Amino acid sequence: MTDGSLASGPLFGLPLAELWFALLFFIFGTFLFLDGFDFGAGALFATREDEAERETILAAIGPFWDGNEVWLVVFGGALFAAFPAAYAGLFSRHYLLMFAILGALLVRGLAPEMYEQRHDERWQRAWGVAFVVGSVTAPFFLGLFVANWLLGASSSVTLAGVVVGLAVVALTVVTGAAFLRLKIRGALRADLRRYGEYGVVAYLALVVVALGAIYATAPGVRADLVSLPTAGLVAVSVAAGGGYLLASRRDAVYAAFVLGGVLVYALVTLVAALLFPVVDPATGLTVRAAVVSPLPLNLMSIGAALLLPLVFSYFAVLYGAFSGPVEAGEAY
Repeated sequence: MTDGSLASGPLFGLPLAELWFALLFFIFGTFLFLDGFDFGAGALFATREDEAERETILAAIGPFWDGNEVWLVVFGGALFAAFPAAYAGLFSRHYLLMFAILGALLVRGLAPEMYEQRHDERWQRAWGVAFVVGSVTAPFFLGLFVANWLLGASSSVTLAGVVVGLAVVALTVVTGAAFLRLKIRGALRADLRRYGEYGVVAYLALVVVALGAIYATAPGVRADLVSLPTAGLVAVSVAAGGGYLLASRRDAVYAAFVLGGVLVYALVTLVAALLFPVVDPATGLTVRAAVVSPLPLNLMSIGAALLLPLVFSYFAVLYGAFSGPVEAGEAY
């Protein structure tokens, strides 16, 4: 600002457009990490036949999943508030895909609630399947959406999008296994280790395939794909994946959980780096061209600076209150 007015320019001369772009992907990464381990727990639910083990998995994520899901709402709100033109273009082009994501999230959220309403074998089997389906399809559709965003695709289904969707599903299994091993003791905890390790190998392989598919189908990002930042982020992912395997085999569950988070944020950072300085490749809108005018941008920045610490404080209290392992016999 030059004359003290919030409408005259960026607050304190800060590059607010770029900061909001970074914040947008930080929020999305936080959602993918926090709700991602809930998705992974839902996928791992399918590997359990014992009713007590299924109840233990539900009890482990029960206090957290609905709070974690809020980050997706925050992501959508931030995209709409800071880059409304990009929001309009993305959501109008992928309208059906948005409904698919919302439908999968609805099924994932409703299924455990219904599962607990009746202790009837057929009833619980049906809602158990619904829980798994919602937990697997939600991250798949999210990965498909993000890949299509990066490619500037108008089609809801692309080859690269399908591969990225599968990679995101594998990544949620990695973080889901790590989280459950923090919360669970006994034979189930030991058995979940191998699924996390399989997930890491599958994820890294799918990332390589996805990068190849993007290189083949998106000439506009080829230079960025072979750039030093991309190579660095891929190297970080490989190192984090190797560290996860080592930590998992040494039963260092906290380290494995943190390294799973590194994998998530490395992936989201890679997408952001390949996009920047464009926020919507389909239209060619850059970050600076798509951002709102100075007055609302400055007001949002002040609000975010005040509210985000409160949000993080809430999550610190939430996770602190429900820290520690799930007790034997504890249910959802």
